[in-house]
Amino acid sequence: MRDRHAYRDAGLQLADRGSEEVVWDLSDLYPGVDSAQFQADMAELPRRAEAFAQRWRGRLAELSEEQMEQLLREYEQLVETSTRLQSYVYLLWSTDTASWGSLLQRVRERIAMAERTVLFVPLEWMKAPAELHERIIAAPRMRRWRHWLHHTLRFRPYTLEEAAEEVLVLKDTTTRFAWVRLFDELMSSAVYTLDGKPYRQQELLALLHHPSRDLRRRASEVFTAGLHQRAPVLTFIFNTVLADWHVTMVQLRGYPHWLAPRNVENEISDAAVATLIDTVVRQYGIVERYYRLKQRLLGLERLYEWDRYAPLPAVGRTWSWDEAQRIVWQAYRDFSPEFGEIVATFFQRRWIHAAVKPGKQGGAYAASTVPSVHPYVFLNFTGTLRDVLTLAHELGHGVHQYLSRQHSILQAHAPLTLAEMASTFGEMLTFQRLLQQCDDPQARLALLMGKLDDLLATIFRQVAMNRFEDAIHRHRAEQGELSTEQFSAYWMQTQQAMFGDSLTLTDNYALWWSYIPHFLHTPGYVYAYAFGELLVLALYQQYQLEGASFLPRYRELLAAGGSQEPEHLLREFGIDVQQEAVWQQGLSVLESLLAQAEEWSSS
Repeated sequence: MRDRHAYRDAGLQLADRGSEEVVWDLSDLYPGVDSAQFQADMAELPRRAEAFAQRWRGRLAELSEEQMEQLLREYEQLVETSTRLQSYVYLLWSTDTASWGSLLQRVRERIAMAERTVLFVPLEWMKAPAELHERIIAAPRMRRWRHWLHHTLRFRPYTLEEAAEEVLVLKDTTTRFAWVRLFDELMSSAVYTLDGKPYRQQELLALLHHPSRDLRRRASEVFTAGLHQRAPVLTFIFNTVLADWHVTMVQLRGYPHWLAPRNVENEISDAAVATLIDTVVRQYGIVERYYRLKQRLLGLERLYEWDRYAPLPAVGRTWSWDEAQRIVWQAYRDFSPEFGEIVATFFQRRWIHAAVKPGKQGGAYAASTVPSVHPYVFLNFTGTLRDVLTLAHELGHGVHQYLSRQHSILQAHAPLTLAEMASTFGEMLTFQRLLQQCDDPQARLALLMGKLDDLLATIFRQVAMNRFEDAIHRHRAEQGELSTEQFSAYWMQTQQAMFGDSLTLTDNYALWWSYIPHFLHTPGYVYAYAFGELLVLALYQQYQLEGASFLPRYRELLAAGGSQEPEHLLREFGIDVQQEAVWQQGLSVLESLLAQAEEWSSS
């Protein structure tokens, strides 16, 4: 009852309801697909883009600062409208992929037409004389777009002629995007039967966190059987997306290797990414050390893949939605009253979709949408501790995106290198609160082991997945299509290298590469998780040392969004991502948590 009074005392009325009732209200984007606003934006976007092009095409190199400001304001409004349309329909589709696929494709085609028409803006900017670049970027009235203007120039070596770029924009709707959509709809429509009961993907995978080892094993086997049924189609989809990336990004554009496009987009050097990955791989021994501890605590002779997320008995409980929203809100509120208010707004105004429903896409994400509206959070809540921390994670994204709405849509969104920072920081805040509220020593150890599960998955597993992704991209570029067996062989090699002999992967696990959407949605994405988590461990250590003085700088970092270079923003915290020391600092924090778990397990 004290917690409920705390809500009222703070003026934050959070509804008590089950997660099956937690569906979002998208009316802030559009009242509906039949609304006059939606229909008008759909109809007028191409015409507005054409009128814009008639006014400005071919003139950019001769514009005054005042004219350049006007051009960018109009361009920004077009990007805002297209992003608003795309966001709205994608959010509809992700909760019911069977019903909204046709509209999603139609919106993407309409947006592609507009993007093709206004493509001249970044292209003419790149080709403009260097003296114009210097004058425009330095102009005070360009502050709203300064970083976007500067960052766009980094793509100049990899940009084709306008006619070719227009073709690529139109092609995307029928090539990679189409195959990714097929993958998403295939996986979201899948139903798995266990003990006579139907399960969606997220519900079945949640059983891997169940206390019953037999249930975990059988859930794993049922999921593998489902992947086997879809293996030929999934293999073809992966090969097609890999080929598209290699041909479009590497061959046509001239990037030096498959990951280079993502690194340029993320505003990070190849060398910094390589340092991160190499540092983590050299510390795979931490993973082996952890799983040996887990094996001992579970009292098992050998661990298998279905034991990776096995909870200790003390946390074999489930969480209601009411409990989850309460603990997450309190964690953010105690860190920052402002952050607490933002999180509460997500609950109050129905900016979250947590219900598990037929046809709903798996996984979780936060959609930034457009600065003139607000973010939305998507997850599949099944009541596990992992789901509670996922809620905290996605709301961290939400806070980050909410604070950065002050910027132009062209530079409101942080690159992936910083995008995972606020989310993992929010997870840490929630975990620490859970730990503080737990008085039972065994339960505290179980919570710590659960957190270590997550940290290893976010740091080491994501780097191992990067190693898999690197292997399949190189194979596709150098040797052609991969068979299902070749995909699986690379998967098993890169995953087993992380576990060493501390955990046995059976042949059933060989197909588990095929359900992971990041490889298709955003090639090269996964290292950003390790990047963000290790940054957060270092930043959280600073927060513990500095206390309240840490908050203003951290808030400023989040509010900056994508308006400044990541390395410049992190310099305020004494962090240099080019140096191995920052990654070692994060790993040392992880090792200290593991040492604490080892100590608690012996007491």
